[in-house]
Amino acid sequence: MLERALDEWGGQRDLWIFGYASLIWRPDFEFTERRDARVHGWHRALKMWSHINRGTPQCPGLVFGMLSGGSCRGVVFRVVQSQARTVMQTLWQREMPVGVYDPRWLPCQTSQGTVSALAFTLSRHSPSHTGTLDAATYRHIFCHASGRYGSTRDYAHATYEGLHAVGIHDRALARLLALAQTAHGTIDA
Repeated sequence: MLERALDEWGGQRDLWIFGYASLIWRPDFEFTERRDARVHGWHRALKMWSHINRGTPQCPGLVFGMLSGGSCRGVVFRVVQSQARTVMQTLWQREMPVGVYDPRWLPCQTSQGTVSALAFTLSRHSPSHTGTLDAATYRHIFCHASGRYGSTRDYAHATYEGLHAVGIHDRALARLLALAQTAHGTIDA
């Protein structure tokens, strides 16, 4: 899939990458420009199972994916053409260790115009898509799920703070974090 994404990019211009969750607060790559952006037709959702990064096979955690429908505020990062292939390879190791996402080139609206950026989307038909989860399931995950990069709760909180730092308020995430606080409070009681 990396080679397909590189072919679709074409290598003749700078590379744009759309960040909607951890890429906002921990991009882990060099970029020359960052802009606020909005993608229509997709939304951010904490509805992707994580058996490695934020959970284990025995206690799966959650990470964000972009699901179809609605719109999503985030940021786009511009990577100079000469560094793009290296950045893509590094990004692929981070985001695609088991090939769960569907990488897509999406039109991202910015105040300086629309750019085509690589975004990591999630199909509702993927076995990694959680479907609808109830509050008790979220609480359990926030209390127990942790993987090689830490807990689901810490990841969700860091994403909320990262979004807040760039002026994005995600009401759905705020509601989930309230569940996490309730779950955390229950553990401490």
